[in-house]
Amino acid sequence: MNENKNPHVVEYQHVALLLIDVINDYSFDDGEKLYRYAKPMTQKIAKLKKRAKALNIPVLYINDNYGRWQSDFEKLVEHCKREDSRGKDLVELIEPAEDDYFVLKPQFSAFFQTPLELLLEYLNVKTLIITGVAGNMCVQFTANDAYMRGFNLYTPNDCVASNNPDDNIKALDLMEHVLKADITTSDKLDLEKIKYEWCESI
Repeated sequence: MNENKNPHVVEYQHVALLLIDVINDYSFDDGEKLYRYAKPMTQKIAKLKKRAKALNIPVLYINDNYGRWQSDFEKLVEHCKREDSRGKDLVELIEPAEDDYFVLKPQFSAFFQTPLELLLEYLNVKTLIITGVAGNMCVQFTANDAYMRGFNLYTPNDCVASNNPDDNIKALDLMEHVLKADITTSDKLDLEKIKYEWCESI
């Protein structure tokens, strides 16, 4: 029984949706190039997130702190929503809700020097749907670390973007064939099946 009243903490093995570096101002070298590919990706993630929320699947924002060690996640969101931010429209499209989770990371992997593993254990998560930017950097590093920790992986191919489309394809290919990730397009993912398939073994 869920005595702590947290709707995301359940007795069965759960799935979580990870959004990697989507809170982004794209104000860096090649930021304009990445923005170009991130725009359609963000639209797909927004739809996937809506479906996940309807099934009470926890949503975790994993974000670089961009060297803003005296900032918090709320301030980071506001920074990326300012009028002169290239990423303003994308952040507004996928802005976090009050019941979403967030983890600030200092390096590429969402697991490196962060409380992510502890949070996933608390939420009883065994399966991760990993989305975001860049596919060949932070997404891939996170997927590598998740695989080594025994998580079941999904990286929908339309919800991951990199500066270069060829690099993105190579990263997805590696995640599929080496990390055993399912890279099915987001609109083809059966979230309800993914959420409950692990219950059958309990």
